[in-house]
Amino acid sequence: MMNREALVLAEERLDDLQVKGYKIIQSPGRFCFGIDAVLLSSFARVKKGERALDLGTGTGILPILLEAKNEGESYVGLEIQGESADMAKRSVCYNKLDRKIGIITGDIKEAGSIFGAASFEVITVNPPYMIGEHGVKNENEALYIARHEVLCTLEDILRESAKILKYKGRFYMVHRPFRLVEIFTCMCAHGIEPKRMRLVHPYVDKEPNMVLIEGMRGGRSRLTVEAPLVIYDKNGGYTLEALKMYGEMKQR
Repeated sequence: MMNREALVLAEERLDDLQVKGYKIIQSPGRFCFGIDAVLLSSFARVKKGERALDLGTGTGILPILLEAKNEGESYVGLEIQGESADMAKRSVCYNKLDRKIGIITGDIKEAGSIFGAASFEVITVNPPYMIGEHGVKNENEALYIARHEVLCTLEDILRESAKILKYKGRFYMVHRPFRLVEIFTCMCAHGIEPKRMRLVHPYVDKEPNMVLIEGMRGGRSRLTVEAPLVIYDKNGGYTLEALKMYGEMKQR
């Protein structure tokens, strides 16, 4: 029988997630998860008995972290890039989570057809932040796809999420503040009401560079703006709250 380490190829690495002994397979040449995934996994909630879908799951970081932090019934990751989906599947296998987490190779633009209407209570997404050709194109195609709206747009994500979410189901996303007006407009257009928002600042005196958003399909119009989250202190180390989010993983 092949041992678990044999699931990791020569050009890949096995990173310790500091939670329940879980590890994740990543490749330095492709997109590796960052702090935005950790923040989203702490912001989102999957209640007991609920099913969660992560759109554009990459190497599967969010389903794995969500499973570690919540009591949901099951988790699914949808990923269009075959190599990333393969790494995600092998990470799920490595952590012996096959019965809780499923990875499907497919296109977000077809998610409604893949999963069917009202099939999940929770959707999470850490989408490409940049519009089309905005910014300098990275020579690495996998990184470019992960960072730019090449294969799917914000409109695609929200259109399909509205199909898949159950009534009163919750939508969680991390994005960039400069697109907030567009994000809220698109959410409301598809019947996903913004319910909770938290701005993330790199330093206390710097403008926010991320925003965490919760929406509800069919929810009433009422938005709660939570206290800002500051990641680094004046010395460049993590703030106590940011450390707690990483520590949240270590304590479980």
